[in-house]
Amino acid sequence: MLTGEEALRYSRHIKLPSFGTEAQLKLKTARVLIIGVGGLGSPAALYLAAAGVGTIALMDGDKVSLSNLQRQIAHFSSDLGKGKVLSACEKLQALNPLIRVETIGEFLAPDNAEQIINSYDFIIDAIDDIEAKFLINDVCVKSGKPFSHAALLQYEGHTFTYVPGSACLRCIFGAPPPEGTVQTCSQAGVLGAVAGLLGTIQAAEAIKYFTSIGSLLTNQLLTVDALTFSFSSIKVSPNPNCKHLCEL
Repeated sequence: MLTGEEALRYSRHIKLPSFGTEAQLKLKTARVLIIGVGGLGSPAALYLAAAGVGTIALMDGDKVSLSNLQRQIAHFSSDLGKGKVLSACEKLQALNPLIRVETIGEFLAPDNAEQIINSYDFIIDAIDDIEAKFLINDVCVKSGKPFSHAALLQYEGHTFTYVPGSACLRCIFGAPPPEGTVQTCSQAGVLGAVAGLLGTIQAAEAIKYFTSIGSLLTNQLLTVDALTFSFSSIKVSPNPNCKHLCEL
């Protein structure tokens, strides 16, 4: 049941067609893990907190640095040197004190991924390390956990959503590229607003998943080019051998 304060806070949600109080209650009991509290994770976390997602876990072992502030909107100049999960946690709790924010101040690794991911209902891959992205994918596929993937570089980016049975990261891209063959944002640069755009889409996908409104970005890769503001949706199909590859 929603309290009077919650009913007023989320009133613009509740008035939406096909949403209402029932969908808002589903968000209240939802548990989301955001892996990476940077350019993608910042807007995703802020919008999910504002939306009333009951439990949001933030996972990142990094600290706020000056070069982060161009795109990582959950962190301010006064947060320099502070752990990213603590910095973002303060913003989320200030934005919405009615939700629970959990912090995991470490990086995702093979020895902690499965235990952490299995504690949540929906995973947001907001990390920039390619190997870690495939680790998130493999654990989620093995465990049957839905997740939203996004990646970006310079003026472009892409995103898709996985639910059990749909195409995953390996179905679309195969294996991680050889080390050193793909530039990073620190090497090639990135337009901050592109991270904001994709992170916001990831938040919307999580909300849609819990409330069963609309259709998810499953079996399709949504791409965006901010220079021309052109969007494209590429249909993809599950690879029947992919689950085996994810579990190797």
